[in-house]
Amino acid sequence: MGTFDRRQILRSAIAGSAAAVLAPSASFAAGQAQAATAPTPRKGRIQQSVSRWCYSKIPLDDLCKASAQMGLKGIDLLQPDEFEVPKRYGLICTMGYVEAGTIPKGLNRVENHATIEAGLRKNLPLAVKAGVPNVITFSGNREGMSDDEGARNTITGLKRIRSIVEDSGVILNLELLNSKHDHKDYMCDHTAWGVRVMEEVNSPNIKLLYDIYHMQIMEGDLIFTIQSNIKWLGHFHTGGVPKRHELNDTQEVNWAGVMRGIADSGFKGYVAHEFVPLPTNDPLTSLRQAVDLCDI
Repeated sequence: MGTFDRRQILRSAIAGSAAAVLAPSASFAAGQAQAATAPTPRKGRIQQSVSRWCYSKIPLDDLCKASAQMGLKGIDLLQPDEFEVPKRYGLICTMGYVEAGTIPKGLNRVENHATIEAGLRKNLPLAVKAGVPNVITFSGNREGMSDDEGARNTITGLKRIRSIVEDSGVILNLELLNSKHDHKDYMCDHTAWGVRVMEEVNSPNIKLLYDIYHMQIMEGDLIFTIQSNIKWLGHFHTGGVPKRHELNDTQEVNWAGVMRGIADSGFKGYVAHEFVPLPTNDPLTSLRQAVDLCDI
């Protein structure tokens, strides 16, 4: 064998050895990249989602992609034309808008009932098609009306639409909001008022959206109230108190404790994060921290 042949064989052997060494490294890098994009495993006691409006500057597809990677189950408070978007990322819309009233103009006034019914008839089929389990409605503002009259009107309105909602299989959630800071004059501002309405309507598909942020402001006593009324609660929202920012040690709610209280009640629905990250913070980092905290 000539000198050229020996050198050629030697070069080929060295190249083969290098390839053998480099191949596992490339495979390892690919595995690391896949791990970085794989969904974060969660304990599953609390099914978490995130409210769209708090992250409105992030394109919905990007928010869905990030949420899926964090181990969330879905996106909350989407419009009907957005219901199908989360499915591209293995998520669902966990709560949707269906034109069933607004915060100031809702079920406590009889003149709003026909419009709310029309919104449900139009949009509930879209929710069913997209697998949306929850939709939202509101009591409306008092505007001088007594809470007793408002409760009677709300009960009448909900009984009017009960069969529509039950036939769809979707849960219609009447939201509890605070009237102290954020939604002055809103009527459904205490759990007792909402539960009174729920007991009268008595439908498995009509429940309360218990917003933890709002109810901490109005009445506190969160865990006891939640567990005592869990039969009537269909959905939860979070938000740091005060000022609806990050769920961390600058806030007054023991979020891990409240989540344990919800999980121990046997609740199987969704808890959606509805806090507004401070502008000095990266919003998705803030969201991940909240998801980690509530993953009890």
